Amino acid sequence: MMAGVTRSVALDGLRGRPIEVEVDVSSGMPATVVVGLGDATVSEARDRVRSAVVNSGTSWPDHRVTINLAPSSLPKNGSHYDLPIAVAVFAAKKLVPPERIADTVFLGELALDGRIRAVRGILPAVLAAAEAGVSRVVVPEANVSEAALVPGVTSVGVRSLRHTIALLTGTEVPDDPPVEPLDVAEESGWSSHRVDQLDLADVAGQDDARLAVVIAAAGGHHVFMTGPPGIGKTMLARRLPRLLPDLDLAASLDVSAVHSVAGVLPADAPLLARPPFVDPHHSASAAAIVGGGSRQIRPGAMSLAHRGVLFLDEAPEFAVNVIDALRQPLESGQIVVSRSAQTVAFPARFQLVLAANPCPCGYHGSVTERCECPPVARRRYLDKISGPVRDRIDIHRVLRAPTRPELAGVGSQRSSAAWAEDVLAARDRQRLRLGDAGYRLNSEVSGVELRKVFPPTVEGRCVLEEQVQAGKLSARAADRVLRVAWTVADLVGSESPTADDMATALALRRGTAIGGPLRGRLEAA
Repeated sequence: MMAGVTRSVALDGLRGRPIEVEVDVSSGMPATVVVGLGDATVSEARDRVRSAVVNSGTSWPDHRVTINLAPSSLPKNGSHYDLPIAVAVFAAKKLVPPERIADTVFLGELALDGRIRAVRGILPAVLAAAEAGVSRVVVPEANVSEAALVPGVTSVGVRSLRHTIALLTGTEVPDDPPVEPLDVAEESGWSSHRVDQLDLADVAGQDDARLAVVIAAAGGHHVFMTGPPGIGKTMLARRLPRLLPDLDLAASLDVSAVHSVAGVLPADAPLLARPPFVDPHHSASAAAIVGGGSRQIRPGAMSLAHRGVLFLDEAPEFAVNVIDALRQPLESGQIVVSRSAQTVAFPARFQLVLAANPCPCGYHGSVTERCECPPVARRRYLDKISGPVRDRIDIHRVLRAPTRPELAGVGSQRSSAAWAEDVLAARDRQRLRLGDAGYRLNSEVSGVELRKVFPPTVEGRCVLEEQVQAGKLSARAADRVLRVAWTVADLVGSESPTADDMATALALRRGTAIGGPLRGRLEAA
């Protein structure tokens, strides 16, 4: 009996668990069996690996070959087990010294001719290997830049099975051609590159809405904008990402890991430094937005927007179950996708921006077109955004058509670059104040700590208590107003929210006109 053992990683969402790949060659009728609770892709590996081994110049064992992925109780899916299985076969045939593969994790899909194709999820898999104490990983050459992002682990990129065996045995490395990386569609829309050059100064009028977007960027608050078509809702939403600062290293790795599992991480720039901007179309399926899949559960748009912006244009046109699915990530910062055989949790702490027309035809409140929608139709249309979702959105704006002087003044307003400096300064204040409590942004602070540890001034508290006692605000809405008030205070440089800051936060929640020091800064631009 001959046996060989290698190591790999099983991915469950973003969580990786080290596994052992065992190959046993024993006497009996020639057959190849894969066990260990693998899916169809794993079961098909026996045929891919057999052809790759034979086409790499080595014979397949003419005996019974049993391949076990341990622990057997853990579900396995994906094609990245091909390479560790093939190396374990070489180890079982005594062609690879066991000590050369003892502390190495192997990841990669094999082509029938022995080439090693790129696979999804390399970054979280290598992160899991590093946490398990592994010092070296062997990955497809097309994924090596992604694997190299993990500190403390030596990443080795290989082009083919022959290339891998040559490195393990110390023989001459063959001159195999490079393998193409995963095909990432540029039009996927899951990047902020296409919106990072847009400027708030290009938006005609909408002074209050522009202020609302700046405040949202500073504190990580959610925004809901309504108004007729062509009035500037989408323009404002697409200009929000430019106001956001770059991701720190921990957040970059977190975001890049999600995109790696989804297979949309660029091979030439595997570390995403900018907050992602995701704007799915309303015709997208629930699985594409929430996450899911028939074989392997993959992240959807909600998770791809993690640490960035999720923009739902024409929000009432989205399926009701998609809108209701927003409640979980807005509350907990993660999305849980359950299937009969597997439950996966993906991070989804995004900043939500909703845009909607005021009625089915879109022209209610327009000065150029006449709306013929009855009141009940208008109410039913906007009610597609359920009350619990609306209640979790801090900032509401109703946009009006710009006047002729406002249209003539396009480009003269304060630029995104100037506002981005204010946003960065406000976030620095939040980081210094909230760091010991374990939060990054005002929008993340729990209600209990918000009231006990970070109260407003006496005047600001009086303004808030009057609204609660009058029945105009619920307890949860009061907490959300206080969070926004803290963001306004951070933008204007107040030590704690004043009565003016609280009044601004109330205006933002109710969609009324904004005043106070921030308004003066806008008018002085």
